[in-house]
Amino acid sequence: MSLDSTFVRSCEEGERHLEVRVGNVETASGGRQVFGAVGKAGTDVTALIRRSLRIVGQADDTEVTVFTDGCPGLPSILADTGITKPPVLDWFHIAMRLRHATQAASGLSTDQPSRVQAKAVIVAEVERLRWRIWNGKAKNAQRSIDRIRKVMHVFKGEHGYRTKGVPSRKLWHALHEADSYLSGQSAWLVKYAERYRAGLRVGTSVTGSTANFLVNRRMNRSQQMRWSRRGADLLLQVRCAVYNGTLGSGFGRRFQPHSNRGPVFDSGMIPQSLDSPSNTLRRSLISRAVRYRAFLHRWAFPPISCGGDPLEVQQIPKAA
Repeated sequence: MSLDSTFVRSCEEGERHLEVRVGNVETASGGRQVFGAVGKAGTDVTALIRRSLRIVGQADDTEVTVFTDGCPGLPSILADTGITKPPVLDWFHIAMRLRHATQAASGLSTDQPSRVQAKAVIVAEVERLRWRIWNGKAKNAQRSIDRIRKVMHVFKGEHGYRTKGVPSRKLWHALHEADSYLSGQSAWLVKYAERYRAGLRVGTSVTGSTANFLVNRRMNRSQQMRWSRRGADLLLQVRCAVYNGTLGSGFGRRFQPHSNRGPVFDSGMIPQSLDSPSNTLRRSLISRAVRYRAFLHRWAFPPISCGGDPLEVQQIPKAA
């Protein structure tokens, strides 16, 4: 199971954004259910999780692994749901934050010999920071940040481009954001390299695409709409029902569920006007999931040699 959080613009007085929690439940056989709820809208997210687990066939001895981006209130949600196993902090969200630091480091100026040397140190330490977190050595991550801090003074007075800002300032902001994120979720960090080599999941790219599919495309980024709490929650329940294939089931009409590949009913019984939106949403979600997974394999996973030390492959000296 994976749980993510995002925000939509609010039209309520005194509020700028509404928190939205979305997630999905998957099984090894490919079964999937999505769920979502707007915070403080009256929809019980724990009840949605229990129902989704029940639909995909949860038994008393079923082991549930939870991935999260650090969703607020997650411990209480899991406790109310009856899940006692600690969650796993999603590697995809960690990699995205570290990617911002990598891009900022690569943009540092090299107009002086001292800055050339300092940039080489910073680029190596940012990569080493990612390697440490990937291999479960997050406790030593502060060493890399301290080493970067010692050479940052070289870039004092650095000028930035008009539209891009000062690279050294962007780098320090990205590192501070990553440090705050990891410090607040340190209990949920695991040895991602071991899980990856064992063929286990380390990220929730599917959940990220689910959040974009359920919320951002229709309710936030593209439409620029502002929502009431109740209106956003009701629309979210409809979109989840369309994906799960349960919209209008009480009236004898059912969409083709995306979570099952095989036909569960005669598709000829569905009017074309109802079947087409479902197929469009399914293609959109699959396309986004493929792009997210391609990104993870292309950038987020450090190269792993037979010796097991990716730093040797990248010719970066080991940390002390």
